[in-house]
Amino acid sequence: MVKTLEIDGSMGEGGGQVLRTAVALSALLRRPIRVFNIRAKRSNPGLRPQHFAAVNAVARLTGARVDGLEVGSRQIVFAPGEAEVLEGVLDVGTAGSVPLVLQALMPVLAFSSRGASLTLKGGTNNPRAPPIDYVKEVLAKTLAEMGYLVEIAVERRGFYPRGGGIVRFSSRPVRVLKPFNLTLFPGLRSVRVLVYSSGLPRQVADRIARSASQELSRRLGVEPRVEVEFMTGGESNAPLDPGCGILILGTLENNIVFASSSLGEKGKPSERVGLEAASEFVKQVEARAPVDKNLADQLVVYAALAEGVSRLRTCEITLHTLTTIRLVELFLPVRFSVEGSLGSPGGYTVQGVGFQRQA
Repeated sequence: MVKTLEIDGSMGEGGGQVLRTAVALSALLRRPIRVFNIRAKRSNPGLRPQHFAAVNAVARLTGARVDGLEVGSRQIVFAPGEAEVLEGVLDVGTAGSVPLVLQALMPVLAFSSRGASLTLKGGTNNPRAPPIDYVKEVLAKTLAEMGYLVEIAVERRGFYPRGGGIVRFSSRPVRVLKPFNLTLFPGLRSVRVLVYSSGLPRQVADRIARSASQELSRRLGVEPRVEVEFMTGGESNAPLDPGCGILILGTLENNIVFASSSLGEKGKPSERVGLEAASEFVKQVEARAPVDKNLADQLVVYAALAEGVSRLRTCEITLHTLTTIRLVELFLPVRFSVEGSLGSPGGYTVQGVGFQRQA
C-alpha cells in the first residue's frame, strides 16, 4: 500500500496553487495525499468555491475519493482512482476561474490513455488568475513544443461576478514530454495587443489599446498589431456581466512567446489597464528573459515530468515558482537548480524523470 504523502498547505506562498498542484500530481502519480493548513496564510483560509471546483474536477475525471471536500475546509485527503472520464461538462460555478481548474487538469490529461474533449463553464477572465487567452496563446503553444497538444476555444467569456463563460478544451496525450531550453532572448519578432470588452462603451476598449500602444512605442520603439474584440452586451455569445481586459503577446525570433495582461475593474481608468500590461511587458523585454513569470511557474511540473534536462530564464523569480518547485520535489526524485533571487530575473534547470503513462 502506497504511503500517504503529508503536505502542509501553508508552505511557501500558501495559496490555492499548492492545493491544485498537489492534487494534479497525486492523481497523475497515483499517490494518496493529505493536505492540511489549506490557504492558511490567507485572510479567509480554507477551501473557497474555486478551489473546491479544481479538486472536484480532478477527482471526477480520475475517480478519486476525497474526504473533507467542502467550502471552508482546511484539510482534505485525496485518494487517487484509476478511472478516466475524458468527455463531458465541468461547471466550476459562478465566476470560478476556468484557467485555474485547467491548471490542475492539464498535467493529468497529458498522460491519459486517449484524447480528452471537455466543456468548462465559469470565469474566463478573473482577478488573481491568468486569463484564458494566456492559456491559449502562451501555455498551450509552449506545451506543443514539448509534444503535448492542447486546443482551447472560447465560446463565451465569463466575468465577475456571474461567470458563465464557456470554454471548449481538447487535448492529445503524450507518451513522454520533451524537455525545453528557454534561455535565449534574440530579439522581438512581433508584438500583438489583444483587447476585449463587453457591455461597456466602445471608447473603453479604444483607450486601453491606445495607452498600451503608446507606452510600448515610447519605451521600446515598437508598433504593435492591435486586435480589439468588442461586444455591446446584446450578442447571443456576450458575457453575462460587463468586463474588459488586455493581453500583450511578444514573439521572439526563436518563436518563444511571452505575455503580460491586465484586467479592468470598477473604478479603474481604462488607461491604467493598458499601462499596467505594457509596463509589465517592457520589464520583461528589458530583463532580456524569454519566459514570463507566470509561464516559469506553470512549467515547473512539466519540466519535472519531461525526459531530459529542461532549463529556462525568466524576468522574475516569484514565490509561486519557488513554492511549486518545493512541492514538486516532494513528489518526484528531482532537484531543481535555481539561479537568481526572489523578485529578480533568474531561472531554473532540472533533470526530468521521463514520466510515462501508467497502465
